[in-house]
Amino acid sequence: MPQPLMPKATAVWLLDNTVLTFQQIAEFCNLHLLEVKGIADGDVARGIRGADPIAAGQLTRAEIESCQEDPEKRLTGIEKKENLPKAERRVGKKYTPLSKRQDRPDAIFWLVRNHPELLDAQISRLIGTTKNTIQSIRDRTHWNSAYLNPVDPVSIGLCTQIDLDKEVQKASKRVENRKKKEEKEKLDSTTLAEVEESNSHFEANSENKMVQENNINTEVKNILDNNETKKIIESNTDNTNEKKEEYDSDSVFAKLQELKKD
Repeated sequence: MPQPLMPKATAVWLLDNTVLTFQQIAEFCNLHLLEVKGIADGDVARGIRGADPIAAGQLTRAEIESCQEDPEKRLTGIEKKENLPKAERRVGKKYTPLSKRQDRPDAIFWLVRNHPELLDAQISRLIGTTKNTIQSIRDRTHWNSAYLNPVDPVSIGLCTQIDLDKEVQKASKRVENRKKKEEKEKLDSTTLAEVEESNSHFEANSENKMVQENNINTEVKNILDNNETKKIIESNTDNTNEKKEEYDSDSVFAKLQELKKD
């Protein structure tokens, strides 16, 4: 569906000249529903002159009347033959009009308070300020911090609700991914600690088992050595006794022979 060239100006005209619902206008102009409500309340797009989409060839009177009768129906723009190139968003610091620059500290204070997950770079993209200013407001060291009042940047036209929602979604996704990563690292560290503890227990048990086996082997060796020593002593004693007995019988026999000769 073709989008109007001036969304906010078209929304102003549709609010002033039709009875279309906020949802229908928001979908046709590619604006957030809260932005359309802000335009209707006079808080957003203040001072913007309405642009007639019928005169610009973007809508027909019959299409508007048909959607007014059926609130559930969506506005369908007129398809143009020529394809205009889409305007690319500029990358870099956002330009803020002089009339709204004095409201930037209040908007930054609102973002810091209500969306602390936003990075300084994201706030800078939304409002067009410097990181030093954002940091001073975070730390409450800003020169006017005592008089800052949190103000929604969408309500004063410093950014669109679509851009704000997009940045908040990115920040929330980043925080969620970081939490998942921390939980995974914590789980991995816990598992590693358990494995190391079980390995240390296993090594300690193995060492104790080896010590016990060595003690048993030493005791067995001592017992065997004692038995061998005892056997050797007993055999030596038996040999000595046999020799003594042999010596005594020989000496007795010789003595008898001598006595016979005499």
